[in-house]
Amino acid sequence: MLSVNNVEVKFQDVILVLKGCSLEVDDRAIVCLLGANGGGKTTILKAISGLLVSEEGKVTSGNIVFNGARIDRIPPENRVEMGIIQVMEGRRVFEHLTTEENIISGGQFISSRELKTNMEMVYSYFPKLKDLRHNTSGYLSGGEQQMLVVARALMANPKLMLLDEPSMGLAPIAVAEIFNIVKRFNEELETSILLVEQNARLALDVASYGYIMENGKVTLDGSSDKLKGNEDVQEFYMGLSKLGKKSYREVKHYKRRKRWLA
Repeated sequence: MLSVNNVEVKFQDVILVLKGCSLEVDDRAIVCLLGANGGGKTTILKAISGLLVSEEGKVTSGNIVFNGARIDRIPPENRVEMGIIQVMEGRRVFEHLTTEENIISGGQFISSRELKTNMEMVYSYFPKLKDLRHNTSGYLSGGEQQMLVVARALMANPKLMLLDEPSMGLAPIAVAEIFNIVKRFNEELETSILLVEQNARLALDVASYGYIMENGKVTLDGSSDKLKGNEDVQEFYMGLSKLGKKSYREVKHYKRRKRWLA
């Protein structure tokens, strides 16, 4: 489905952020992208969705192929029409609109008949949003707003959803609810998902394959089970080692010790 091939990204033709990144997302798969802040994870999502253009960034080398077609040179709205939808981090709702108005705004590329059908589908996954459909979205809780932006993305019939940090700032019970819904529509609607997530344990539990990024490059990849069993992943992303949980003092110089950076 998606193939990112040796992609390099620069901002303002000067700042090199991605340095030859490659990854793949198969049909109906959930793939996670892990790494420290500033590693380039969000940039690679924006390279796929085309939203780099809003930040004066562009793919300067390599290519991105979606369902056999090269997409890194086409406008972001054309990628939306192809079924590539990005859910930005930070729960970006239209705060002065109601919950339902926000959801409807995600259906601008579908017919009026599909709009009604998709609204029913979205409410079947997010019944809480149906109860809140007349509420002003700016007053929803963080978990409810995160549900809302995912629901809005579903309205566009995504073939590939790019999810950026859906657990950020949320209580564990809200995170669990959202990820259960994500797993459901991945299985039932066969929507492929590329997930950027700081919570490595959670991401590897829901994904079948994962990539780890450091300093703008993919440094490790493998099946979720393989990554969960990797000592470096356990130590530097799950806070575990053979001695159990480690303190910040013990891992603050972790970059020097990561075996995959040697």
